[in-house]
Amino acid sequence: MISTADFRKGMKLKLDEGLFEIVDIQHTKMARRGATIRAKLKNIRTGAVIERVYNSGEKFDVPDFEQKPVQYLYTDSGQYHFMVIENYDQFHLSEDEVGESKWFLKEGDQCSVLFFEGNPISLDIPLNVVMKVVETEPAIKGDTVSNVTKSATLESGLVVKVPLFIKEGDRLKIDTRTKEYISRE
Repeated sequence: MISTADFRKGMKLKLDEGLFEIVDIQHTKMARRGATIRAKLKNIRTGAVIERVYNSGEKFDVPDFEQKPVQYLYTDSGQYHFMVIENYDQFHLSEDEVGESKWFLKEGDQCSVLFFEGNPISLDIPLNVVMKVVETEPAIKGDTVSNVTKSATLESGLVVKVPLFIKEGDRLKIDTRTKEYISRE
């Protein structure tokens, strides 16, 4: 059993409405009343955020979550196929389940998947990935005004803003949270 005293950011819970991750918690104590815990919870499947208030000491069942390292294999008609590294089991996630992470998947890359009761529910990719530039405009001599950027298309089809010195074939480090250029590799 998990108590409200055990609540931490990033902890995952199973509630009647579904599976949730704690985004933020606030502990309050008022005179002559018991302490309360105000929690912002993000639905793991839909991404919707709700806010709930719990009494201190309230108990919850321990969910059967398991994080497993996987390898991305390929995409076939909207299905993203993965293989669990430890036992070579294969499974697929739909495009909705993969979400915006699809822009950062390359065949053979490793990431991790959250399983609930043996079923894959969400994909967790690294904070930074390295991707190759497949198309960009050449820089024109004289375009040296500070902080000028141009568009570059990466091997996954993602278009990012990059500095003028980036050319086709360069490998770039991209932040997966903001989809922004970090550096050239």
